[in-house]
Amino acid sequence: MLAYCDIRSSRDNKMRIRQGLICLLLITPLSHAATLVVKDTQGSPLPLVMVTQSPASQPAANLSDDGYTPDGVTNTSAPVLTRFTNASGEVSFPDPAEPVTYRARAQGYVDAQFPAIEGELVLQRMTPEQYIASFPSNVWLSQLDFGGDADLKKTFQLNCAFCHQQASPFMRNERTEEQWLSVIERMNSYGARLPTDDQQKIATLLREEYRRLREHPETVPEPRRWEEHLSAVEFTEWPLGDGFSQMHDFLLHPNGYVYIGDNLFDRIYELDPNTGEYTVYKVPHDEDMGLGGIMGNRFKVFPKMYNYLGVHSFAYSKKDGNIFITPSMQQALLEFDIKTKKFITHEMPAGFYPHTIRVDDKDRVWFTLALSSQVAMFDRSSGEFTIYDLPARSVKEWFILKSLPLVFSISPEHRPQPSPDREGTGLPMPYGIDITPDGMVWVARLYANDLARINPDTGEVTMIDFPFQGPRRLRSDADGNLWIVAFQDSLLVKYAPATGEFTSYPLPVINEVPYALNVDRDRGVVWVNGNQSDTILAFDIAGESWNVYPMPRQRFFSRDIEISEQDGAVYTTNSHFPTWQSEGGVPTLLRITPLAE
Repeated sequence: MLAYCDIRSSRDNKMRIRQGLICLLLITPLSHAATLVVKDTQGSPLPLVMVTQSPASQPAANLSDDGYTPDGVTNTSAPVLTRFTNASGEVSFPDPAEPVTYRARAQGYVDAQFPAIEGELVLQRMTPEQYIASFPSNVWLSQLDFGGDADLKKTFQLNCAFCHQQASPFMRNERTEEQWLSVIERMNSYGARLPTDDQQKIATLLREEYRRLREHPETVPEPRRWEEHLSAVEFTEWPLGDGFSQMHDFLLHPNGYVYIGDNLFDRIYELDPNTGEYTVYKVPHDEDMGLGGIMGNRFKVFPKMYNYLGVHSFAYSKKDGNIFITPSMQQALLEFDIKTKKFITHEMPAGFYPHTIRVDDKDRVWFTLALSSQVAMFDRSSGEFTIYDLPARSVKEWFILKSLPLVFSISPEHRPQPSPDREGTGLPMPYGIDITPDGMVWVARLYANDLARINPDTGEVTMIDFPFQGPRRLRSDADGNLWIVAFQDSLLVKYAPATGEFTSYPLPVINEVPYALNVDRDRGVVWVNGNQSDTILAFDIAGESWNVYPMPRQRFFSRDIEISEQDGAVYTTNSHFPTWQSEGGVPTLLRITPLAE
């Protein structure tokens, strides 16, 4: 909810009350650091109020390539800053050089928008109805019990919560069973694999249980309260692209730039966080390629699309800094020369759907092949690929995987469509990958609920059962332990290769389906993407304790995390798909940094 403020100063008369809501802002002479005190209607200071400073307008940009920045052109993204009030209800911002606007948001209070900060702001309490409506998606999702069938709910979350938030206001709308079935069919064409036998039942339950929630919202639990550590940090966001973009993965490079991939428009954004300037590099494709590459155009309902390769994940070489990128829609590996700004394509002899990528200390590029259940290694010294097959779980799965070259030889329009089951037969899906300090390569298979260890020296592949559901992405800490998100089990899991022991840690917010994580090896912190709860979650390894960081906009879906080795700053992207469902309707790169004392 938004309210206009009643502004009083020595020059201004009382403004008319709008929407029946009053926010009092006392204006005093501006200084180099504008300070605001936020109070409630009883005059008590309000701590932990999220105050966001946004540019009144973004700098003019060259968007002459069908509404997008052309190749090699530099534009500027003006940053959006967010800080929290301290225990005294105070927050300060540097005096802006350009016109800005502000928004104040606090749990249980009506949002306030105002043109400047200096003096005092009074926030109005929400009504009970407004308060419940402000809750993030995860607490609403927690109340969907799928008729008491916990396994069915986990199946739903595995297949229907990896692109966008479930139980958001858009998803809670009334739909018939036929409309839900149409949505499920379209999502399965995009890449979900909701089992055929479960689709009718899920359509019925979604209609019934969302209606029950709309009629009885009082059953929804309150979200986790914001905590005092927030007043010591600042969020910075840089808007990029538009409502059709998807800023999927990204890379924080040692050269100081952040490289962000627009998965749906085959563009790389090279952004300087010191200035907000970004240069766009358009990934070239062969003239005979069709939209969607070898996968075919899965997004036919979208009015604008430029997805021939599907820019996915990033990693850089410690030898020369060049960036390696997985193009999920092609049988290839991309290399971006950071000096010439040119792309090099390394054609791959086998494998389908290049996915998550890492580079080891011997300058070998490792990445998962999600559809063909393989891992690829590109040896830069020889220019050759080595493909490692991960074992099938059954004869049927072996047959499906071996038949993929034949299936992909058929044009996408006539290609047979799979009939998915709950076990994901035929799609164990090697997903996340990382390399431990001893040089071992580790892979998580999302649908198979297992881990693979590859010994690069011997080529030996060892499979290890994962005792939880949905191992998605994983990272190694400084001691060689693996940290893994269990997607539909709402867990952070540690695996110690030295002992073979698994340790699980429940997430500090309910019904989260964590997409990915990264480990700050220097500071001993695991950062987890909270994509349903509009949060980033920080786990202190030594203390086994959590800090939760609420995102500055609603429906903020993040897929990866990068950490600055210099200062521990944490980066992520808002990659909600479709983007227009996210608050603001534009993807952003976000950075969390400590405030200077």
